[in-house]
Amino acid sequence: MAFDRRTFLGTTAATGAAVALAGAASTPAAAHSGSRPRTYSFTVMGTTDLHGNVFNWDYFTDKEFDDKAHNDVGLAKISTLVNQVRAQKGRRNTLLIDAGDTIQGTQLSYYYAKVDPITARRGPVHPMAQAMNAIGYDAAALGNHEFNYGIPVLRKFEEQCDFPLLGANALDAKTLRPAFPPYSMHCLRTPFGRDVKVAVLGLTNPGIAIWDKANVQGKMTFPGLEEQAAKYVPRLRALGADVVIVSAHSGSSGTSSYGDQLPYVENAAGLVAEQVPGIDAILVGHAHTEIPEYRVKNKATGKDVVLSEPLKWGQRLTLFDFELTWSKGCWSVAKVSAQVLNSNTVAEDPKIVRLLRDEHGKVVSYVNQVIGTSTQAMSSAEGPVKDVAIIDLINHVQAETVKGALAGTEWAALPVLSQASCFSRTAAIPAGQVTIKDAAGLYPFENTLEARLLTGAQLKDYLEYSARYYVQTAVGAPVDPAALTNAEGIPDYNYDAVYGLSYDVDIAQPKGSRITGLSFEGKAVDPAARFVLAVNNYRASGGGAFPHVPQAKQLWANSDEIRNTIIQWVKAKGAVDPARFASVDWRLTRAGVPVF
Repeated sequence: MAFDRRTFLGTTAATGAAVALAGAASTPAAAHSGSRPRTYSFTVMGTTDLHGNVFNWDYFTDKEFDDKAHNDVGLAKISTLVNQVRAQKGRRNTLLIDAGDTIQGTQLSYYYAKVDPITARRGPVHPMAQAMNAIGYDAAALGNHEFNYGIPVLRKFEEQCDFPLLGANALDAKTLRPAFPPYSMHCLRTPFGRDVKVAVLGLTNPGIAIWDKANVQGKMTFPGLEEQAAKYVPRLRALGADVVIVSAHSGSSGTSSYGDQLPYVENAAGLVAEQVPGIDAILVGHAHTEIPEYRVKNKATGKDVVLSEPLKWGQRLTLFDFELTWSKGCWSVAKVSAQVLNSNTVAEDPKIVRLLRDEHGKVVSYVNQVIGTSTQAMSSAEGPVKDVAIIDLINHVQAETVKGALAGTEWAALPVLSQASCFSRTAAIPAGQVTIKDAAGLYPFENTLEARLLTGAQLKDYLEYSARYYVQTAVGAPVDPAALTNAEGIPDYNYDAVYGLSYDVDIAQPKGSRITGLSFEGKAVDPAARFVLAVNNYRASGGGAFPHVPQAKQLWANSDEIRNTIIQWVKAKGAVDPARFASVDWRLTRAGVPVF
């Protein structure tokens, strides 16, 4: 595979952040002098993975967003950058597009999907639609998280947008015709010659068929990006497109997290650039990485295709700068370059702040509702390397919920285990009053809960696969917790701890041989024994490519988000006491000696 993540990251985040708007291409839109060729320059701006971020605000902590790099987030910041670019380039010489994952991710987006849903009769307009309409987006590709709340919510959001939601590989399952517009065509007026026609082709992620199976099965199907791009790019050129841009909710690494469950590649943007001739640039999404500029040579034409991925949540704005020449009655692309602008260099646009002040206030009030108390503070900070109480809380609620659901069934006597990950290293439950934002912060995803039937041998395989997350560290070598996790780029949400079992993870051993002392209620786990695993729907449908679970018998499934299940559990109990559910059941070791 020609695509190595380390090579295409290219310019570092710090370098990308340092690119000032003043340094952007400032060539006049058109130039003509004597026999010099006539030229036209324009800029396509791009965002991706906005995930419900309008303001520079963290609803889980109820304060201004901040991270170690002091990034800022939100469309209000992006709007200011967009206004500056348009002022410099001339609005008629710019387009603004997005690469998907728009309506899920914050309590703001959750509130208007579930609490005060946009689908209600005379319901509100989604804040993301309001903001993107006000900023003036021209097109957006569908992301996989667009389907999290079901097709009706997505269709209502689509109706509320003043721009098309594109998905050339989102097909109606029965007719195999596009369920959304595959592309949009935009005309840019020039001082001479004819208009420049810019086509934007939208591609989404085939993993939707797995990750949101409950919402899309039998309704939509999602073929591979390469095959659909190969179908549509020649068509767009035949329709007169002078420039073809792909907005792809798909990373560039050529890898997949769903294994062999689908015959398509999850992160296929680089493959599209390499294999499909006729594409000038690709706005990349989905991977949550920053790629200021990455060039891929197309195998058929030998020409470079320029890729760029702005950092998630509105932290960056991509600029694709195009230079075209007019010759023999047609426009041709002479040069393409890309860069990213950092949203932490500007203030929020007062227009967007005023527009959505009321919606923001409603959500702040909602997340600060008190739902119970806790006898002690709990934190997820050490969750990736230690069995901590706050992750036990998630697992305890899941296991208790599944036990209740299976009561009175033929499965009631089987032991119930549970899996959970450290979804956020900053999640916390304070001592004293517990609010919705505290409980919701434990589970930032809209996953639902299932019960699957597994054997002891399958659970061992599952845990071995999970333990790949740790960097192999020899006995006696120093252990740096900050460098111990995320081996092979595995994200925190793809390291599962299983609650109800006891085991050690020997990080000195190679992957596949790390789980030792696996036991249940003090006895070694029988490989043939049967267990019920409380598991989220992402994992159950193949997310992370964990073994056995997708094929395991489903005993029960729930349609409510696990996040809501946790909130309702705290409400019902009134008080959270870790002494009733927390214990150290797994640990990291080397040759039997605990690492911590």
